[in-house]
Amino acid sequence: MKTLLLLLLASFCCTSMYAQKNHIVKGYVVDTAYTTKLVNASVSVLNAKDSTLVNFSRVSSSGAFYIGNLQPGPFILMVTYPSYADYVDRFQIDAGTNEKDFGKINLTLKAKLLQDVIIRGTAGAIKIKGDTTEFNAAAFTIQPNSKVEDLLKQLPGIQVDKDGKITAQGQTVSKVLVDGEEFFGDDPTLVTKNIRGDMVDKVQLFDKKSDQATFTGIDDGVQNKTLNIKLKEDKKQGYFGKVDVGLATDEIYTGQAMFNYFKGKKKFSGYGTLGNTGVMGLGWEDGNKYGASSNMEFNDDGMIYISSGQDALESFNGRYNGEGIPVARTGGLHYDAKWNDDKESINTNYKIGSLDVTGAKNTRIQNNLPSGLIISNSDQVFDNFAFRQKLDGIYEIKLDSTSSLKVSVDGTLKNNEAISNYQSTSTRGNDVLLNTSDREVSNDTDEKIFKATAFWNKRFKKKGRSVSVNVSGNINESDANGFLKSENGFYNQNGLLDSTSIIDQYKVNKISTKVFTSNLTYSEPISTNFSVVLNYGLGINNTDQDRRSYNANAPGQYTLLDTAFSNNYKLEQLSNQVGAVFNYKSEKTIINFGTKVSAVNFDQLDVYTGEHMVRNFVNWNPQASYQYKFSQQKSFRLNYLGRTTQPTIDQIQPVRVNTDPLNVFLGNPNLKPSFNNRISASFNSYKVLSQRNLWLSATYSLTSNPIVSNTLTDSAGINTYQSINLSEKQTANLSLYMDYGFKIKPLDMFLGFNGSINGNTYYNYVNTQLNETKTYSYNGGIYINKYKAKKYSMYLRWSPNYQMTESSLQNSLNNNGWGYNASGHFQVFLPGKVEISTDGEYQYTAATASFDDEFKRFIWNASLTKKFLKTDNLRLSLSGKDLLNQNKGFSRFAYENRFTETNNTTIKRYFMLSLVWDFNKMGGAPTQK
Repeated sequence: MKTLLLLLLASFCCTSMYAQKNHIVKGYVVDTAYTTKLVNASVSVLNAKDSTLVNFSRVSSSGAFYIGNLQPGPFILMVTYPSYADYVDRFQIDAGTNEKDFGKINLTLKAKLLQDVIIRGTAGAIKIKGDTTEFNAAAFTIQPNSKVEDLLKQLPGIQVDKDGKITAQGQTVSKVLVDGEEFFGDDPTLVTKNIRGDMVDKVQLFDKKSDQATFTGIDDGVQNKTLNIKLKEDKKQGYFGKVDVGLATDEIYTGQAMFNYFKGKKKFSGYGTLGNTGVMGLGWEDGNKYGASSNMEFNDDGMIYISSGQDALESFNGRYNGEGIPVARTGGLHYDAKWNDDKESINTNYKIGSLDVTGAKNTRIQNNLPSGLIISNSDQVFDNFAFRQKLDGIYEIKLDSTSSLKVSVDGTLKNNEAISNYQSTSTRGNDVLLNTSDREVSNDTDEKIFKATAFWNKRFKKKGRSVSVNVSGNINESDANGFLKSENGFYNQNGLLDSTSIIDQYKVNKISTKVFTSNLTYSEPISTNFSVVLNYGLGINNTDQDRRSYNANAPGQYTLLDTAFSNNYKLEQLSNQVGAVFNYKSEKTIINFGTKVSAVNFDQLDVYTGEHMVRNFVNWNPQASYQYKFSQQKSFRLNYLGRTTQPTIDQIQPVRVNTDPLNVFLGNPNLKPSFNNRISASFNSYKVLSQRNLWLSATYSLTSNPIVSNTLTDSAGINTYQSINLSEKQTANLSLYMDYGFKIKPLDMFLGFNGSINGNTYYNYVNTQLNETKTYSYNGGIYINKYKAKKYSMYLRWSPNYQMTESSLQNSLNNNGWGYNASGHFQVFLPGKVEISTDGEYQYTAATASFDDEFKRFIWNASLTKKFLKTDNLRLSLSGKDLLNQNKGFSRFAYENRFTETNNTTIKRYFMLSLVWDFNKMGGAPTQK
C-alpha cells in the first residue's frame, strides 16, 4: 500500500510541475454584422507543424473562450460555427508569455462572403452524425507503430485500462468492428492491440442495435456500445503483424504471433499464442474461445431449460479464472470479403485452442442450521485439460433493393478431461469431528455442437411495413465417462468413528439434444408514429439423456448397474408462441409495449421404469419500455419485463446424483413455474467537448412462487437437496449504479466517480425451517486518468466497499465486513526511445464473525522497454510480475444458508525478458508525426 501511495504522490507532484508551465489562449467570438455572441462556437488549437489537435473548447454563454495546458511553440487557432466561415489564425507562444489574448474574433456569414474569397481550414476533430460520434484520426497524434489502442486513449470520452478494456461515455465497449465487419468475433482487443494507429481514417462510436431492430426500425431495447474502425483507403493494401516472444524465471514463457493481409475488400488474418502467464489469447474477451457453453436456454419460446444437468461427474468448463497454473495454446484464422458491388459478403473464423490447468484449492464452509453450525474444510488438488475447435461463417446477400438473406453456421468440437482429489473434514459447532471424506473424481467428455441460422427480411413500398423469417437449428451431442471413488467416515457425538461408506463406480453419460426454432415477424405502420410488430414462433426440442452408474463386481471390472443413480430419459417439447409489440416513435420519444405468449407441451419418458410425465403449460412474457432523448447525447430509459420461468430438467426429474456423497440432489416432478417482474431505468448524459459523462442505472425485480432449495442435513452431516416452490414469500434483487466523470481542463486530466449498491433476498428451507439470506454490497470509487502522447500516461483508482451477508438461522454469525481496492498504472516515455511502466493493485478484506482472518494482497508489476530501428518497430522489454510475491487466490461469498471462503494457488512472482517485432507493408511506410 505504501508503494501505491508513493506512486500517487509522485504523479501529483509531476502534474503540479507540469501545471506550472501552463500557457493559455483566450478571447471572445461575435458575429461581424450584428455583434451577436456566438455561443457554443467550436474553438480548436492545432499544431502549426502538422495540424494535429492540441486542445479545444466551446464559447461560453458570455461569448468568451479559454483554452489552457499549452506549451511554447507555433500553433493555429481555428474557430467554427454553423453557416459561418471558419476563422483561422497562426500564432506563437513564447516561454515568457503566460497567455495569448485574441480579443474579439469576428465571424462572417458565408452568404455575405464574395465568391472569389476562399478561407481554408482543417477538418474538425469530432463530428456528431445522429447517434454516431465520429473522430477524425488525422487530428490526433499517432506515433510510429502505435496501435489503435494508443489512438483511442486520446479520444474524448474514451478510456482504455492496462488490460485493454475500453470504456466509452461511462459504458463498456463490447464490440470493435473494422470497416463495419467483425474481426475474429467479439474480442475487441484483437483489433485495438494489433492494428496500427496510422492505418485509421475515422473512429465511430455508436450503440449497435439488433439485426431485427435495424431492419424494422423499431427499437427492441437490444444495444451494444460499439466502435467501428474505418481504415484509410491507401491502407487497405498490404500486410502487417507482430511477433512477441518472452522467457522468464520459474519456467514461465510466452509467445504470440499475428499476421494480417488486406487487399481492398478482402481481409485475411491468422494468430497463434503459447504461454503459461495466464493470458488466454490476444485480448481480454476470452470467453468465446474457451467458455462457449453447450447449455441451451429457450426463454423466448417458453421451453424448459435444457442443460447437461447436475454432473454425474464433475467436468471442466474450459475457462481459466485465476485458479491454478495454466498452459494455454491458441490459434485462429479469419477471412472476410465483399463482392458484387458489396451485395454479397462472407465473414469466417476458425479457432483452435487447448488449456491445461493444475493447482490446489482450499474451501471453508460455514453451514448455518437451526440447531447450530457445521464447519467444513476441504483441500482439492486438480488437473484439468480442455481442447476446442470452432469454425463459424456468416454469408450475407442483398437479393434486391428491398430484401436480404443472412446465413450463419457454427460448428464446435470439444474434449474436456478433469481429475480432482478431495480431502475434507467437517466438525460440529463445538469443534467435535462429524465426518471425513477422501474422494477422487475423473471425467473425460467429448462434445459436438452444430448451429445454423437463416434470417430473411423484406421491406415493402409502404414505409415501416416489413416481413422477416428467422430459422435456426442446433445439434448437441455429449459423450462422457469417468470414475468416482470415495471413502467417507462418520463420527458420533464424542468424535469417535461410528461407520464408514465406500463408493467405487464407473459412470457413463450420453446426452443428445436436437432443437429447431423459427420465428415469423411482420411489422405494420398504423400511423406515421405508431406501428405494431406481430410474430409467431415454432419450437421443437428432442433430447435423450442416458446416465448410468456401474459398481465394481471385481477389481477394475464395472458391470453392476446401480439403478439408484442411473436413468434414461427421452424428452420431447413442442412450443407455439405468438406475440404483439406496439411501438410509438416521435422525434424524442420511443414507447414499446406488448407481450409474448407461449403454449408448451412437455413429454418425458423414463425408459428404465416406463414412467411417463406430461406437462402442458403457458408462459406469459409482458414487456414495456419508455425512452426519451433530450438530445443525441442525453437520454432516459425505463423498462418493464415480466417472465415466466419453468423449472429445469434437473429440478424436475427424480434423479439422484452422488458425485459428492455428502451432498446428494433429488428431483421434484411436482414443481410449478415462477414469475419474475423486473423494472429497470437508466439515464445517460455525455458532453463531447467537456468530456463530461453521467451514467445512472437502477434495477429491481421480484419473483413470485420462486423455486428454492429444501435441504435436509442429517446427524451424520449428509445434505440432501430438493427444489420446491415457495408460495408465501418473494425473492428480491436490487441493483443501483452511478458513474460520473469529467475533464479537468487546466490539468488535462480526467476525473471520475462511481458507486453501486447490489442486494438480494433469498429463501430456502433447512431441516423444515425457513431461512432468509440477505446479501448486500456497497461500493464506491474515485479514479483519475491522464494521457499525454509521447510523454506519459497514468491511471489511479481507489474503491472502498462494505459487504453484508446474514442468515436468519444464525444471525449473530454473519459475514459483514469492510474492504477496499486500490490500483494504479503509470507509463513514462523517456529520451532514447525508452519507456518505463509500473502498475499495482491492493486488495483488503476485513475479518468477519464467520471468518476470523483478514485478507491483504498487493500485486506490483513493472517493466522497462527500449525501442530500436528507425520506425521503432523492434522492442526489448524486461518486466517483473508480482514483485512483492503476494499473489494468492481468494474469494468469499454466500449462497442460501452457507458462507464460503476459498484460497487457491495461482501464478506468483517472475521476471521476463521479451522481444517484440512489428512488421508492416501497408500502402507505404508508417506515418511519423
